[in-house]
Amino acid sequence: MNALNFDDIRPYNDDEVPAAIEQLIQDPEFLDAIIQYRLGVSGLVGRLLKPIVTWALRRKLQKFKTVQQVQQHVAVFLAQSLKRTSTGVTWSGIEKLDPSLSYLFICNHRDIAMDPALVNWCLHRNGFSTCRIAIGDNLLKKACVTVLMRLNKSFIVRRSAKGPREMLKAFNQLSAYISHSLAEGENIWIAQKEGRAKDGNDVTDPAILKMFYMAGKQQGLEFKDYMRQLRIVPVSLSYELDPCDSAKANELWQRAAQGEYQKAEFEDIDSIIRGITGQKGRIHVHFGDIAEEFETPEQLAALIDQQIYKGYRIYPINQAAAGEQVDQETQSLWQQRLNALVPEAQPYLATMYANPLKNQRGL
Repeated sequence: MNALNFDDIRPYNDDEVPAAIEQLIQDPEFLDAIIQYRLGVSGLVGRLLKPIVTWALRRKLQKFKTVQQVQQHVAVFLAQSLKRTSTGVTWSGIEKLDPSLSYLFICNHRDIAMDPALVNWCLHRNGFSTCRIAIGDNLLKKACVTVLMRLNKSFIVRRSAKGPREMLKAFNQLSAYISHSLAEGENIWIAQKEGRAKDGNDVTDPAILKMFYMAGKQQGLEFKDYMRQLRIVPVSLSYELDPCDSAKANELWQRAAQGEYQKAEFEDIDSIIRGITGQKGRIHVHFGDIAEEFETPEQLAALIDQQIYKGYRIYPINQAAAGEQVDQETQSLWQQRLNALVPEAQPYLATMYANPLKNQRGL
């Protein structure tokens, strides 16, 4: 399968950047979002500002001619954002990786935008190429979001595919694209399962590993041999504080109480914004490895889980959530987060923060 077969899911190439940026500048919803979230205004004032914002955006963005230039701008924005919303980012394990090789980073999933951004941040700071990022099409309900993601090296996972034949076609294309990207020397970021681990319980879905293998199976390779070729790196992301924790706990409570939870139309977009702008405390990113032998997707999934649990950075708030003795400052912080929720939702928040500790101790 050659590159032309990936046009509907791949990120933009350099020669497509100017047209994509012009599409953004002319998108009314993108302009509205800039005015609302960056300038904090709406209504008549927002409409009056739109021509000025359009002019300013064109002046600022038209200088970007390549994906690398876009990513360099993203790196500056991310550095400023992390300075405001965290008390620092640390990392470990990356010294075992070779910048001349490409890797398949399989990551625990807590935040829609920040998870891949932080992995890319660590790679960038250590002289590695950034990743192509897997993103579900359920997050691409607005045209401007699709353009932004594809400008930032994101490729599309077609979760909306319906029916066995359409799903099989989508998974085959995705598996081939991941294999193609790695062969081109491009790193890949993908979450260990569909959707965020809202309960803090990080578990790899073997179905994702089976999807990876589809390209290898077509080549007649054994599962273990092909998966070794992909150079899988499990990644543990540990946020001291989750900006979306109240929303996640409320969702889990409502699902348990009512049997379902109905998302608002653009709830995922709100989660992205909250994840970027909310306070995260300390952040740690650990890059693991798979040294043990495996034969099946289930065995490999278990090894990835072990690496993610082992590499997770446990903070005092995780201990407080598990009911352990902590200092008064941590206990007060924990109580504040509990008090932000109705009593019925509070146990779900505790489970969310305590599960990483329980998983690590269960190794």
